[in-house]
Amino acid sequence: MPEPDPEFTRLPYRRLSEAALGRAVELGAEHADFRFERVRDASWRLRDARLTGAFDTVATGFAVRVLHQGVWGFAAGTEHTAEAAVAAVERAVAAAAAARPLTRARTEPAPEPVHRDRVWVSSYRVDPFALSPRERTALLAERSAALLAGAGVRHVDAALQAVRESKYYADTAGTSTVQQRVRVLPEFTAYRPDPRSGALVSLRTTAPSAGRGWEYLTGEGWDWDTELAALPDLLAEKAAAPSVTPGSYDLVIDPTNLWLTLHETVGHATELDRAIGHEAAFAGTSFATPDRLGELRYGSPAMHVTADRTAEHGLATVGFDDEGVAAQQWDLVREGMLTGFQVDRGTAARAGLPRSNGCAFAGGFDRAPLQRMPNVSLRPAPDGPDLDALLSRVRDGIYVVGDDSWSIDTRRQNFQFTGQRFHRIRDGRLAGQVRDAAYQSTTVDFWRSLEAVGGPGTYLLCGAFHCGKGQPVQVAPAGHGSPAALFRQVNVLNTTGANPR
Repeated sequence: MPEPDPEFTRLPYRRLSEAALGRAVELGAEHADFRFERVRDASWRLRDARLTGAFDTVATGFAVRVLHQGVWGFAAGTEHTAEAAVAAVERAVAAAAAARPLTRARTEPAPEPVHRDRVWVSSYRVDPFALSPRERTALLAERSAALLAGAGVRHVDAALQAVRESKYYADTAGTSTVQQRVRVLPEFTAYRPDPRSGALVSLRTTAPSAGRGWEYLTGEGWDWDTELAALPDLLAEKAAAPSVTPGSYDLVIDPTNLWLTLHETVGHATELDRAIGHEAAFAGTSFATPDRLGELRYGSPAMHVTADRTAEHGLATVGFDDEGVAAQQWDLVREGMLTGFQVDRGTAARAGLPRSNGCAFAGGFDRAPLQRMPNVSLRPAPDGPDLDALLSRVRDGIYVVGDDSWSIDTRRQNFQFTGQRFHRIRDGRLAGQVRDAAYQSTTVDFWRSLEAVGGPGTYLLCGAFHCGKGQPVQVAPAGHGSPAALFRQVNVLNTTGANPR
């Protein structure tokens, strides 16, 4: 297992924490926590195998949060001195006092066991920041050049984002943790002219972002050579494909597409702060309200969705959340029924739950933690079919591969999703691509149309590298695993507008 970044472990976060938490106790805080972060975030972009842009930034700072007379106060700072930490606590207590007249009820966070002197590092082998900029650019350029040499390919875009997040947390209950996670987002997009209009048609790789290191770019966890070799022919087929005929189709949806539908229709809908109306200002609420727990038929009996902070290589995998809660796994939907929500310590207490399930995360050292999504995944059937067997059940349908655009309403009910590729299925076999397709439904109608999920061999862990929430907006990663899955009679639209009235 990799060790935490030595540049981080040399920083004086323990001394700052002791000063901050000691001052919080002196000022009468019922609870206080201290978080120190060093986040390195880098990105590279190439066009036709030539570097067009890059950045490499480091954000370092600390945050203090105090619960003072039942009200939260928050402050942050960048100076690595005990004096600065104490001053931040005093600002946080003042903020709590200012907010008290506007607060309807005291906050009582759900209890959490103490986790003392714990260290956790995510599962990766090669730190992407251990390579030189020249080495990172060279691999992207080599892959771009090989793709650009493909028949009919006119242009190639390549992009890579890498993040190393190092964090120390401590609170007045006695918990103290050091943790580090690494994640990468690689993409290659090929373009060729449409033979009819001359406009460029694009096709992007389906390799998911992952909680992995540089080894992911060299073939551990994804077969880049095979995907990039196949891309020019798939792009040529897409460019020449007919526009889809709108109608109702059976869909077999690949995990490279279904992860995003999970994210929008289940992940966001089962955030308890949304379900009780606390997130309405930014992105709406949820149709899946707490009073429907155990009663809402979310989908068919084949639908089993878990929330998980422990999945290896998951984008949302951690050892502990930003409230010192240990990572866990639990059910959100079981046999099609709504059985759980995502909660932090505050919403857990409001809901009468004995403990948070570890869903607090701050999008930076200068942001207060919000309730954020874990890895939300549709589980495969232990003895489920492979992809060919799922396709064989379809007489007339479409196989959907790769994510693209999406749209969903503020209650997470009505949605529309597109994809990278749409393959026609006729009599159980793939029969060429179609273009301009989008599938549209309501959340419960869609998931109730789920007939079968594939077996473990069809399962893939994907996810959202940048999920926005809150005001001011915060960004967090969220993982989503899925098998291939079969849905019956889903409405498919033509995105050019060629739809019957």
